[in-house]
This record gives sequence, C-alpha cells and structure tokens, in this order.
Amino acid sequence: MKAIVCKGYGPAEQLVFEEVASRALQPDEVRVRVRAAGVNFPDSLIIQGLYQFRPDPPFSPGAEVAGEVVELGGEVRHVRVGDPVMCTMRWGGYADEVVVPGPRVFPVAKGMDFVTAAAFPMVYGTAYHALKQRGELAKGETLLVLGAAGGVGLAAVELGKIMQARVIAAAGSDEKLAVCREYGADELINYSQGSLKEQVRALTDGKGADVIFDPVGGDAFDQCLSAINWKGRLLVIGFASGTIPKAAANRILLKGCSVVGVFWGAFMEREPQLARDNFLALFELFESGRIHPHVSETYPLKDAARALQALTARRTTGKIVLTVDE
Repeated sequence: MKAIVCKGYGPAEQLVFEEVASRALQPDEVRVRVRAAGVNFPDSLIIQGLYQFRPDPPFSPGAEVAGEVVELGGEVRHVRVGDPVMCTMRWGGYADEVVVPGPRVFPVAKGMDFVTAAAFPMVYGTAYHALKQRGELAKGETLLVLGAAGGVGLAAVELGKIMQARVIAAAGSDEKLAVCREYGADELINYSQGSLKEQVRALTDGKGADVIFDPVGGDAFDQCLSAINWKGRLLVIGFASGTIPKAAANRILLKGCSVVGVFWGAFMEREPQLARDNFLALFELFESGRIHPHVSETYPLKDAARALQALTARRTTGKIVLTVDE
C-alpha cells in the first residue's frame, strides 16, 4: 500500500509519499480501500507533535476517510465486503488502505459520493455533538460561530439554522462571509472591521450570544467572554489561532456562563451508541438535502503536504479532500 508518512515531527513539507506494509486484520477490525481522505486542522498539529495524541514516527496523519470495505474481521457484522463506508480514526488516513476498528466504520448516506463522505464525519460529528449535547442550543437563541468559513464552522452554521437559532457568523474576509451567508448565517462579522466583542454586542442589543462555537481560541476566546449572554455556553472546539487561552474566571462568574469542552474524538470512544445515533440523524439531514459539506479544493494523495499548507494558510473555505487514484 502507499501512504503519506511522517518520519519525524515537523512541517508538512517533510512528509513523504512511499510504499508501506499492510498490517494484519484483528477480529473487530475492517480493512477499507480508501478513495478519499478529509484534511483537518488537527492533521497539521499531529505531524508536529503538537496534538493531544503523539504517535511515534513513522506514521501517517489523517483522521477520516471514505472508501470500500475489502476485508472484515470475524466479529464485524454491520457492514459487508464491497460496502461504501466512511471511517474515523486518530491517525493513518492519508493512505490508499486503512484498517479501522468496526465501531468507527459507518455505511455512507444515500446519494453521498466518496469525496463528500470523506468531508463529512469530523466536521458534522463535532458540530452536532457540540450544539446538541454540549451547548444544548435551543430554538430562538443566538449562536455565534467563530471561524465560520472553515469546515467545522460551516457545519455549525448549517446545523444552528436547522435548530432554529439566530446565527451570527464571524470570519476574516467578505469573501469567506459570503459563503457563510449561503449556508444560512443571519448576521455576519468581519474580524478585520473592528472589535469582535463590540460587533457581537451591537448585533444582540448589548446582551451577547447565548451559545458561542469557538474553534479559534486565542484573543477571540477572550473577547467572547465579554460578548456572551447571561447563562451562555462558550464551546471550546479547538485552537486554530495557535494560542491556547486562559479563561478569566471573574468573567465566567459575572456572566453566570459556562465554558464547555468539546472533544469529539473522546466522545466517540466513551459514548459510541450516542455517537452512532448522532450520525443517523445527520445522515437523515443529508438525504433530505438540508446539509451538504462544502469542499472547496481536492488534491491527489501524493500532494498532501500542499493541501495541509493551503489549510494552515487559511486560503480555503469549507473542507479540503485528498483523492486516491485507482
């Protein structure tokens, strides 16, 4: 099999594309012929040794793929050889073949091609879990989405509208905000045109947002603690800014608000049945045409380094997907 390999922690340009050995299948595992692999911000961190998980090199990055089942372990019953599936994993997805634990393999929704399927699990899984289970977003509440033009941000915008919230999308350019508008955002905030907290206050009559979806961190997180409503929920999704903030406890006290961690990977492992229920609900939304991943660029697998560079430079909107040749 061929794979993108990280031989030592460092930047994307150090990744190599080479032949690697396939591994034996365990009874609870599935072997999948990869047709497409999603590119996500954590992929850029794990190759630098900066993510929560630190696999020992050599390893392949990549946490989500779509493809066809080619072999089943004896304990797997929910998919069959030949089925189109999507899979999630901690790493290993930048390859033309993966071996994945059975509970992390899902039949794709009807009408979903491989590129769409590879763009789906992490962003929609994270956003749905964040808004439903962690944020408990309610009809009529105001949802502020930071990094709203990214993959997980657009998913949060889309799902927030489905949950009948008023959605404020924040992004770094008018071009990115135009995409957010297409995905249902009611109000738009351009980071470059003034204080985030003041723009949020102006749009909420000084009250602030009820739920804040924050995959950015850094200074934006600090401003959000000044732009959150009484009993609001600030959802910590990630730190795309590169800076992990420290919460000002006095602001949390004065606002009566909650700062809530959203670690979707751990949720998948600790609550697998609820995670599967979430996916079934998301598949219904996709099949009814109410949600649709925004894939702005695709790259061949061998060009994974270029794809990661485009992602970290924030030159794209929505998702980037790697495609695997026949």
